[in-house]
Amino acid sequence: MRITRARLAPIVAAAATLAAAVAVTPLLTAPAAAATGCRVDYQPNQWPGGFTATVRVAPGDTALSAWTVTWTFPGDQRITGGWNAVVSQSGATVTARNAAWNGQVPAGGSTEFGIQGTVGATAPAPTGFALNGVPCNGAAPSPTSDPPTTSSTPVPPSSPPPTSASPTVTPTSPPPTSAPPTAPPAGCAGAVLCDGFEGQAGPAPAGDWSVVHPDCAGTGAAVVDTATTHSGARAIRVDGGGGYCNHVFVRADRDLSTVGPVRYGRFWVRHRSALPADHVTLLAMADAADGGRDLRMGGQNAAVQWNRASDDATLPEQSPAGVALSVPLPTGRWACVEFLVDGDRGELRTWLDGVAVAGLTADGVPTHDIDGQWYNRTWRPRLTDLKLGWESYGGATDTLWFDDVALGATRIGC
Repeated sequence: MRITRARLAPIVAAAATLAAAVAVTPLLTAPAAAATGCRVDYQPNQWPGGFTATVRVAPGDTALSAWTVTWTFPGDQRITGGWNAVVSQSGATVTARNAAWNGQVPAGGSTEFGIQGTVGATAPAPTGFALNGVPCNGAAPSPTSDPPTTSSTPVPPSSPPPTSASPTVTPTSPPPTSAPPTAPPAGCAGAVLCDGFEGQAGPAPAGDWSVVHPDCAGTGAAVVDTATTHSGARAIRVDGGGGYCNHVFVRADRDLSTVGPVRYGRFWVRHRSALPADHVTLLAMADAADGGRDLRMGGQNAAVQWNRASDDATLPEQSPAGVALSVPLPTGRWACVEFLVDGDRGELRTWLDGVAVAGLTADGVPTHDIDGQWYNRTWRPRLTDLKLGWESYGGATDTLWFDDVALGATRIGC
């Protein structure tokens, strides 16, 4: 059964009610006491008005079959979303429970999840970390990167905004997300393209990949990197400069025509700088049904967005409510990005670390703040290539790594 966007509001309301009920019901499916060596490491990345954080859970000497991590925010931090965990906040107390796929943690092992949120005048380090109800030696280092140099004031989209009024207050509730109904297959079975760049022999991408500079070339560069990889011994590093002519991409030269109109993609990405307020692109695919103009994934207003080059339509819409339904792209760690583009139905879906992102979903039913602008015309894409890299339409720069790229007609998974 397909759930249309018209039914999204009651579903989100029901989910919020369920989360509130769960928050007052103890869940002690794992050992009652934290084992020796238990540790929770909290690594924030903060800027004026907002933050993300990566939380690493290491249970120590005893394995977990499920986990619940809690802590207290002494300041005015408010959670707006998360990945790899079900996260909620009641007052100053935050509760994060394992997702369906990462509840089991072996003795001596660890798992990670992430959060995003807003912050006002004060943001002291969180305290009182506990694992399954038992105090754990949580650490809260200082932020790992400097705040972005760009203004925290949202930059308006380059295309005209929707004619209806947008909310003036950014929602603080977590973006509605949903897990896939069935677990996607592991590995790259059935994928037309599956490449971890292990076949690259020199410093410059070659073979199935070529370096391209659409329109003009500047200081942007793409090289084969052996120092930072997701798996294996090689990845692609892109040094992206600020300004239009400094963009650079690596393009898959393999014949992708056999993928068909339904295209599932998967890539792992790591980058240094938080997504800026101005518009940037990190993935582009030429659309033969749109005059060869690119369908682009990147960021704007510090969150992930899709953008259509032919008319500059964005997904989600760049209103405060629309942006709040997307997510930032985590910095300082590898993240798994998946997408589906259905050219027959004119639909698009996106997952970050296995969790569907509501604001990055075009489901065929125009919805204000999400895909109302996207469906201002009939959209039936026919994508012909795949490019990964960096394109900045302002002054933003970044260094990115790409690895374990796959493309096929069925979902590939992380």
